[in-house]
Amino acid sequence: MPFELVKPALDYLPGFKAALKRGWAPDNLRPAEDAQEKLEKVRENSKAFVEQLDDPEASGGSVTLPDGSIVPRLPGFNRWMWDGEFCGSTGFRWQPGTNELPPHVLGHIGYSVVPWKRKRGYATSALGLLLVEIRTHGLAYVLLTADPDNVPSQKVILANGGQLVERFQKSAAYGGKEALRFRINL
Repeated sequence: MPFELVKPALDYLPGFKAALKRGWAPDNLRPAEDAQEKLEKVRENSKAFVEQLDDPEASGGSVTLPDGSIVPRLPGFNRWMWDGEFCGSTGFRWQPGTNELPPHVLGHIGYSVVPWKRKRGYATSALGLLLVEIRTHGLAYVLLTADPDNVPSQKVILANGGQLVERFQKSAAYGGKEALRFRINL
């Protein structure tokens, strides 16, 4: 089966849950906690969980950052990577009418491939497919970040036209470490 991005749906949910149970989570800062939180939300109401992953109106309420601070939700959506089974997820968030992001948002796009599906080009393909979809939102460019030691992620961004624009310090909410910011013109 070919690789594709799919809108999260109940049909794909068993694969997502299986990946969480195997130890994968989209949040790389607190993966174990994130996996447990998502599994609990799925147990509570799987339909509501799946629906909140596509939130272009930012109606899902506030967001808790890794340091516990609470901030307003941005419009955004998630897509799941699929090759006949769940491979990972990617997400896009933005502020309507501007390319700017609030200081607590590191970039427009994030992605994570399950460990057992890495080194197949899925992150590169997923980012390329996502860029096609987000061009309809009127942004001139998107920003993505990667840690200096995360060379695979940097290669994904560069393969999709990314250009390094700065080295910066992440906010304390994200550990305060150095990061790289890339720009992809749309």
